[in-house]
Amino acid sequence: MTDSHPDAGAGRFAPSPSGDLHIGNIRSGLLSYVRARQTGRRFLWRIEDLDRVKAGSAESQLSVFAELGVTPDEPPLVQSERTGEYSAAIAKLAADGLVYECYCSRKDIAQAPSAPHAPPGAYPGTCRNLGEDERESARRRLEANNRQPALRLHADNREHHIDDVVLGQVDALVDDLVLRRGDGIFAYNLTVVVDDAASGIDEILRGDDLASSAPRQAYLSRLLGVPEPGWVHVPLVLNEDGQRLAKRDGAVTYQQVRSLGWSVEDVFAWMQQSLGFDGDGRRWRSIDDMVSGVDFARMPSAPSVFVPPADP
Repeated sequence: MTDSHPDAGAGRFAPSPSGDLHIGNIRSGLLSYVRARQTGRRFLWRIEDLDRVKAGSAESQLSVFAELGVTPDEPPLVQSERTGEYSAAIAKLAADGLVYECYCSRKDIAQAPSAPHAPPGAYPGTCRNLGEDERESARRRLEANNRQPALRLHADNREHHIDDVVLGQVDALVDDLVLRRGDGIFAYNLTVVVDDAASGIDEILRGDDLASSAPRQAYLSRLLGVPEPGWVHVPLVLNEDGQRLAKRDGAVTYQQVRSLGWSVEDVFAWMQQSLGFDGDGRRWRSIDDMVSGVDFARMPSAPSVFVPPADP
């Protein structure tokens, strides 16, 4: 195990405080801690509370990790306290001519013809080149319905790539992504780039369902003039039907499995089995065992399936 240094880079875990974390979220968070400790980085925590928030969730999530032996190296960064930084980032992009208003609804975008070879859901550029008269008319229409325009990035609409420790090269089209939503909430792709740069995050570990958004965030990092982080996308935990794990799948949160008799040691034993490191001869019983036992060069690419424990 490698100790972190105050001047080292950092990894992070950034859950939304919208409820109890399920076992898959927890595995990604523990792996982020493991990666940080193995590489001499700090481990930081971010509370992404701009949208969905359930009272007490942030504190509960931190306490679960503390019970598992993991505490962040610095006080958590709270996104709702950083709206000025997000506005400043948009202002910088606007000064470079890279921001425009968008008046489209989700229905408008879904029904618009997409550009050739664009992936499903890519923004078709409807509002990109409107004249000022058209913009003013659209603003009045939104104002009549107590709405405001979204703000979009004027991207180059080309394919970009990142290099990932687990997945290798990941390619994705960077379209005119939203920077601030029509309801005034700053968009995920913007806030994570601004916050990671401010916190000195130089490597991001998260679930591989987010891998396709990494080229967008790398591209935005370059436009904002901040360092581009490294990337580690790990496989998801699925339910028995092969779908993303969710609370509807039964006892899937830490609190639930503990109430059904799992010990902390059992949680780490499941982490070991789910990652395919249970053939190494020593059962994981703690976070220190996980730090010494994970080999990212042997990280599986396939998802694992979580079978909730039954009531005793």
